[in-house]
Amino acid sequence: MKLGIISDTHGYLDPRIPEIFEGVQHILHGGDIGPPYVLQRLEAIAPVTAVLGNTDTPLPGIRESEFISLGETGFLLHHIVDPEKPGETVQRRLALNAPDVVIFGHTHRPFSRRIGNVLYFNPGYASRQRFDLRRSVALLQLNGREIREELVWL
Repeated sequence: MKLGIISDTHGYLDPRIPEIFEGVQHILHGGDIGPPYVLQRLEAIAPVTAVLGNTDTPLPGIRESEFISLGETGFLLHHIVDPEKPGETVQRRLALNAPDVVIFGHTHRPFSRRIGNVLYFNPGYASRQRFDLRRSVALLQLNGREIREELVWL
């Protein structure tokens, strides 16, 4: 199963995203979405699971944390996550859901590290150029319990 991973769009969907995410079975958005049209455009590519970020206004059906199982892999999505010291909400969700992967955003920097049995993954940010950080999204390929990551620079 091929997944598209995106975060921190802040109301901008790069025109290359449909091509990059072509063939994905699901898209996970790590928050700071912007207006609802971002999710609508992503939904035209594949089903989307998204969470609210710290700059988002409430969006119908979008919560602060989500858990979803795709294939044999459980994903927890939450926008602000410190992998070394998860906050109280994330700690509760880790205990409740026992995810294999935590998808997050906020830092605008790609991050991938396995801590214990959990892969903490941040695809970077996909909004318009900000600061001096490179923009990126990611593709995850699931093969049973195996996860292969591919960072895609925008």
